[in-house]
Amino acid sequence: MLRVLFVGDVYGKPGRRVLSSHLPTIKSRFHFIIVNGENAAGGFGLNRESFGEITRAGADCVTLGNHAWHHKEVFGLLDDPRLVRPLNFPVGTPGSGYQSFDVKGEGGVTQRLTVVNALGRVFMDPTHNPFLAMDELLSRPDLGAVFLDFHAEATSEKAAMGQYLAGRVAAVIGTHTHVATADTRILKGGTAFQTDAGFTGPADSVIGADPAGPVTRFTTEMHARFTVGEGDAELNGVIVHIEAGRAVHVERYHFQEGQEGA
Repeated sequence: MLRVLFVGDVYGKPGRRVLSSHLPTIKSRFHFIIVNGENAAGGFGLNRESFGEITRAGADCVTLGNHAWHHKEVFGLLDDPRLVRPLNFPVGTPGSGYQSFDVKGEGGVTQRLTVVNALGRVFMDPTHNPFLAMDELLSRPDLGAVFLDFHAEATSEKAAMGQYLAGRVAAVIGTHTHVATADTRILKGGTAFQTDAGFTGPADSVIGADPAGPVTRFTTEMHARFTVGEGDAELNGVIVHIEAGRAVHVERYHFQEGQEGA
């Protein structure tokens, strides 16, 4: 069995801080850790510094999303086999939309785990069809257990992807909306599913941003600058146990600074 921890979108310095302080304390519980780094650098994208912090904290694989190209530095990181950009970008896009890892699990048994990142299209920038991209990927041999980080806005699209891949992959876990959902379950055929893992960043915020900016925009309908929120940060994620390529257990994970022992 493989015990996998997936950590939702790391947002800015507060997200990196709570990840760096908390993840090392729980890393020994898991055989493999996946972290979405989509918002790690100032709330948008990934740079060399934030990638280094995430991997030093204990991430074995880092996934991206719609802000993948926000920082030019990311192009110098794409050859790192721990970094996965969206699968359904056009052919020829730098980097890879999936990576396979041989992971030593329970009892020292090595199992293959393939981590995939894909972008949704509803209310998102146009890109290639993620459903067909997954079909093409799953036609390839030797993937082992497949874990999909589906970075999408619409809950319906995420639910549809879960049902489409039920019994074909080990997990479909959504990211992007930064709000953890209460639909954690195992679909038919052994596919762990949650619409959104939630995010890892400032708890007293508007999905990561200091409330002043979003509130001003909503109340005045005028442009307002968004900055990363401050204060105690939370870490949200999903734990998936995998046997023979399918999920046998799934649960939400949550930790918040200042609430230790509460």
